[in-house]
Amino acid sequence: MPGAPASSVPVSPAPQAAALFVQTLRALAAPRRAAPILLVVVPLVLAQYRFSPSGQAVWVALLMCGLFLALAPFSWRLLVRRGASRRVQPLLLLAYGFIGGLPAAVGWLLPEAFGLGETFLTAGINLFVSAALFWVGGWGLARDIDLELGLEHERARALALEREAERSQLLAMRAHLDPHFLFNTLNAIAEYCREDGELAERAIIQLSALLRKVLQGAQAPTWPLVDELDLARDLLELHHLRGPERFSLRWQVAPGCEAVRVPPMLVLPLVENAMKHGPGAGHRGEVSLVVEASEGERLRLRLVNPGPYTGPREGGQGIDTVERRLALAYGDAASLAMEQRELEGVACTVAELWLPASGPTEESPT
Repeated sequence: MPGAPASSVPVSPAPQAAALFVQTLRALAAPRRAAPILLVVVPLVLAQYRFSPSGQAVWVALLMCGLFLALAPFSWRLLVRRGASRRVQPLLLLAYGFIGGLPAAVGWLLPEAFGLGETFLTAGINLFVSAALFWVGGWGLARDIDLELGLEHERARALALEREAERSQLLAMRAHLDPHFLFNTLNAIAEYCREDGELAERAIIQLSALLRKVLQGAQAPTWPLVDELDLARDLLELHHLRGPERFSLRWQVAPGCEAVRVPPMLVLPLVENAMKHGPGAGHRGEVSLVVEASEGERLRLRLVNPGPYTGPREGGQGIDTVERRLALAYGDAASLAMEQRELEGVACTVAELWLPASGPTEESPT
């Protein structure tokens, strides 16, 4: 996963330790840890109050528990690090044992200093039980915090790798346009140059606009739906220039839909498939693209091409590409449906794309 460049200026250990201390306290305050901590601390304080001769002993218990929470988990995370040499590890564990035992030591010294007498938590064997409880509790809390942070880091790393793969796939879409179509279009333009210079000029401008939009889309995390539709229309019109007799085009976009942001080149694979397996496969008729707003603040994009739909084709990647991009950008909030319908007695393939009008929940990195 790409990270920030390493700084050439060494970072002082003191700010690092301070940041680790603050991070540890925030982690301990999280409800999933605060609740179990209270389940242990409250009975200890109540037992100290109930079984100690002096009622002031409760403050000793509160101070011991407070010092434990402030010192033990933090000192374990600070001192006992992975990667430390075997020679250093025993010294680090000894240092943790000393710091982790401070709450019990303070609880033993305070009653003597202030004349409180014996207290429940610091009398006899109970003092060693308290010290062991603090040592083990500090280790357990620190390990839990580190494991949680490690899991979050790995999740973020996995998501970043997934997004990097998505970005690589998006960049590769520059070459995803059917090479045969591009070569055939260039050959057709060469023929137009000899037969119809004006048509050749239109085809070159159309192809240039198409490729420019593809390159532009590969650099952006999202763009307005109008840009996506312009790209799809350029592709359809370029096909239409090559063979105007093969299909007619119907285009209908409801007002207000154009500004909705979508992942770039989301519709392009669907249009490619529609042309390749529709007019490109010899099926004549109308190709229509309709975008409309529906209830629930969603958009419906409906693309229809002549020709039957026979299910996913072996080796085909267009539909899989769209579904992966939908899952990455919207989670479960968007969907794609492909089916065959009889329209005016003609078997047609219908692709329906449902998108939230609020836009992607996550944006792919540029």
